Amino acid sequence: MSERPVNSLIFLLLDQFTLISLASALEPLRMANQLSGQELYRWHTASLDGNPVWASDGVPITPDGSILSVAPADTVIVCGGIGIQGTVTRELVKWLRSQARYAKRLGGICTGSFVLARAGLLDGFECSVHWEWLAAMQEAFPRVAVSSSLFTLDRDRFTSSGGTAPLDMMLHLIGRDHGHVLSAAISDMFVYERIRNEQDYQRVPLKHMLGTQQPKLQEIVALMEANLEEPINLDELAAYVALSRRQLERMFQKYLHCSPSRYYLRLRLIRARQLLKQTPISIVELAVLCGFISTPHFSKCYREYFGVPPSDERSVTDSERSIVVKPILHALPTPVPMNVMEQARGESTFASVKSLKPA
Repeated sequence: MSERPVNSLIFLLLDQFTLISLASALEPLRMANQLSGQELYRWHTASLDGNPVWASDGVPITPDGSILSVAPADTVIVCGGIGIQGTVTRELVKWLRSQARYAKRLGGICTGSFVLARAGLLDGFECSVHWEWLAAMQEAFPRVAVSSSLFTLDRDRFTSSGGTAPLDMMLHLIGRDHGHVLSAAISDMFVYERIRNEQDYQRVPLKHMLGTQQPKLQEIVALMEANLEEPINLDELAAYVALSRRQLERMFQKYLHCSPSRYYLRLRLIRARQLLKQTPISIVELAVLCGFISTPHFSKCYREYFGVPPSDERSVTDSERSIVVKPILHALPTPVPMNVMEQARGESTFASVKSLKPA
């Protein structure tokens, strides 16, 4: 086999990046080198200052250098995670813009696309982001075509949602670079039976989320999720699936142990919490975006469900952005995982596992 040029990469690790996404992006490159018997890819890791970075699960990673000390590369990949807003500095934006002038490709995994968008490097491009950040990015970056796709390859930009989605994206990139035989062989080595496409969904199918295959219930919930800003009244929802209002109520009680109005409210409140924590949108505007008739009504519902008013939630979020996990190793006896869990409790969808109160 003839020698092929080495593709160099920089993985920029931001505070509280998700380790599963980094591994999903790195391992296909390692396996490409192993199976080809050549160094097709060479990579380095970097942090803003060259100091260790803590992943979202509390694992510390020592990078190869800082953004100013690592050698230029063909490809730069921003690895995001939780608390992404607090990681975007002027120095980082300046560095990313300089990389955009010289690197052949720019990428982002998990919430890394948020950083690229904040730097203005996704204007006019399509991008993917973790589903939890979809609404926030659509509101914050109108010049970016934010997609719910598993990953997106758009010219010299590539972005993926979180979790294992970077694995699929990198397999597609390797297939472009060196052929689909190699990418299929890598997939086989990872016992990965199907390489997912850009069009695949990020979210788990509703039948698994709801714990039932009841088709009419799935239709109703999908309608609710698609109409949060202007909620559909229950009579219209029932008519859409050829049920009476009473039959709709019974179906929700049977399968979800709550009323349809309560379930719909929960969806709107969770969306509100996402936007509250991830965007600077005013509480007045946020109430409208999530389908509430007034700001006081929104605040009352929010407090009843989450236990705190939205104004307090936002002030806590602002203070959390300055918190990083780095000092934890020296703050014994509190173990790292416990601190990380406390930070996770502040994430916008943590309450999505909260039991629904009967209504």
